[in-house]
Amino acid sequence: MRAALVKEFGPPSSLRVEDVPDLVPGPGEVLIEVGAFSINFPDILVVEGTYQILPSRPFSPGKEAAGRVIAVGEGIDRITVGQRVLALVEYGAYAEQLVVPQQVVMALPDSISYQNAAAFGLAYSTAHLGLFVRGRMQPGETVLVTGAGGGVGSAGVQLAKARGAHVIALAQDDVKAEVVRRQGADLVLTSTPETLRDDLLAATDGKGVDVVLEMLGGDFLTQIIRGTAWEGRIVIVGFASGGQNPIKPGHILVKNISVVGLQSSDYRDRNPELLRSTMAEIFELAEQARVHATVDTTFPLDKVADALQYVKDGKVKGKVVVTTGRGL
Repeated sequence: MRAALVKEFGPPSSLRVEDVPDLVPGPGEVLIEVGAFSINFPDILVVEGTYQILPSRPFSPGKEAAGRVIAVGEGIDRITVGQRVLALVEYGAYAEQLVVPQQVVMALPDSISYQNAAAFGLAYSTAHLGLFVRGRMQPGETVLVTGAGGGVGSAGVQLAKARGAHVIALAQDDVKAEVVRRQGADLVLTSTPETLRDDLLAATDGKGVDVVLEMLGGDFLTQIIRGTAWEGRIVIVGFASGGQNPIKPGHILVKNISVVGLQSSDYRDRNPELLRSTMAEIFELAEQARVHATVDTTFPLDKVADALQYVKDGKVKGKVVVTTGRGL
């Protein structure tokens, strides 16, 4: 089989696609012939060697893959050979084969392609857990999704709308703003940190937003706290703006605001049943056409380094997917 390997940490161009031995599943494991996987921003950090979890080299990065089961180990009671599946992992997905524990494998409906399944995986599960588990979002609430137009942001806009929220999306520019308008956002802002608080209060008649799915950090988060409603909930997913400003406790205290973090991969390891039920709901919404995978573009496996660079350059509007030509 072929796999993209990190032999030395470096830029996306340092990835090498090489022939490696085929994999064999052990007890409790499933072997997947990968049809597609997607690119996530943390993958760039892994390749560069700056992520918090780094396996021994050489290794294949990648946190999600969709394909067909071609072998199972002893003790498998939920997954069968030939089944179409999605798997969420810590690393290893940038390859034509992937061995994973049974508990992180989710059945994939026939109506959802491997490309769309890969686009749904990490981004949509992160947004779902952020909004509904950590953020406790209720129908009728006003939700702010930052980083809208990217993978998690696009997922957050669609999932919040599907659960009956009034959605405000904060996009980087007019191009991404148009993307999230098509995804159903009720209002799209392209605010700067200097205008964000006032824009949020103006959009909510001075009340502020109830739930925030927050991926920017820095000065954006400082102003978001000031534009959050009484008993609002802010779920921190990342710091794409590059800053981690100190949070002023007084701003949280006076409005009883909750600020919580989300490391979605912890649910994969600590509560795989919840993750499987989360993905089952996402797939059901997709089959009902209430959410749709936002695939910006696809690359072949040989061009995976270009796919990573495309995401790093901030060009992506939705998700970037890599196809292998296998798993059909």
